[in-house]
Amino acid sequence: MSTSSMAPPPPQTANAVNTNKAHLDPLPPSVFTLPQTAQLEALYTIIRDKDTPRGDFLFYSDRIIRLLVEEGLNHLPVVKKTIQTPTGSSYEGVGFQGKICGVSILRAGEAMEAGLREVCRSVRIGKILIQRDEETAQPKLFYSKFPPDIKDRYVLLLDPMLATGGSAIKVVEVLMEHGVPEERIIFVNLIASPEGLKTFTGKFPLLKVITGWIDEGLNEKAFIIPGLGDFGERRYCV
Repeated sequence: MSTSSMAPPPPQTANAVNTNKAHLDPLPPSVFTLPQTAQLEALYTIIRDKDTPRGDFLFYSDRIIRLLVEEGLNHLPVVKKTIQTPTGSSYEGVGFQGKICGVSILRAGEAMEAGLREVCRSVRIGKILIQRDEETAQPKLFYSKFPPDIKDRYVLLLDPMLATGGSAIKVVEVLMEHGVPEERIIFVNLIASPEGLKTFTGKFPLLKVITGWIDEGLNEKAFIIPGLGDFGERRYCV
């Protein structure tokens, strides 16, 4: 048989169909992941690569962030809404119930604000900074600024990485101290560790987590493996 008549090789498919389940099985009922498509795996391959230029890292991580924000919005409650179309017809649709805001965990979480603004016009965004207390080694609140009516809003909590879960837990505690119900918070991140997800969802079972990828785990330094390194440094350092 001539080589010209040979069938082309089958297209490669993502090897990640069962990756998330393999790293955390079963998934907690409050954890939701993006569909593990070949395209998504290709995007993650680019941003994980240590040799990816900063410009490409920005572009492709922004693409993933946009997908995550869109998925987060899918979990907001809606109510039935009837409108009139330009043809004079009635349409039975839905509208979002209640107001939303974003809260970014500084500094890496700020990178996700643009993705939220691209899909939610004029959205209010708060900020919070959590760092380790040198005396107690526990997460400590250093700065926060929220919309004054945050207790009446649904909150999209933004942070690209969930490692041990300690800082994220502290952030949620601060939000709840400001009157935000646990079930009104949706935590959005690019990469999570199984250990962090177990700790975080065990503490807040009513809070939904939207993650793009669940990695293998944490190393002895509590870094996510395989991970992508320090997201903030790769994002902001030229």
